[in-house]
Amino acid sequence: MPRKVLTTASPDPCEDGAIQVEATLPVRQRCRDTRARPCPDAHTDSPARNPRISRLMALAIKFQDMVDCGEVRDYADLARFGYVTRARTTQIMNLLNLAPDIQEEILNLAASVENTTIPERQIRSITKIVPWAPQRRAWTDSRDGSATGA
Repeated sequence: MPRKVLTTASPDPCEDGAIQVEATLPVRQRCRDTRARPCPDAHTDSPARNPRISRLMALAIKFQDMVDCGEVRDYADLARFGYVTRARTTQIMNLLNLAPDIQEEILNLAASVENTTIPERQIRSITKIVPWAPQRRAWTDSRDGSATGA
């Protein structure tokens, strides 16, 4: 089939000088989704995905290293390079205000245990607590509350 076929439907122009043109274009099939999909019977031994909060904690650590090494000037540069707002970058970087043992626990959260993760919003409220002792109590309380489904 030719790519385009242009034909005039009426060889005579209309009263206002316009002509009617009919075009026939071939319909192309849409590309199929080329992403690999596992077979239903395939057994994948890939590890489960890490919880989102663990990935954000690792990202905050990486970003701070980039700022410390001089790869980026400040958090505003990180926001521009990451195509996120400066406010979101600040939220992520505030995870570094957590006590080191809480950071370690967040990084080591088990991906397979869904009921032990707590929402990022709840962790952000803990980052607002400056002294580490009350921060640890809030962390323990939030972990106990999320494990029971509260």
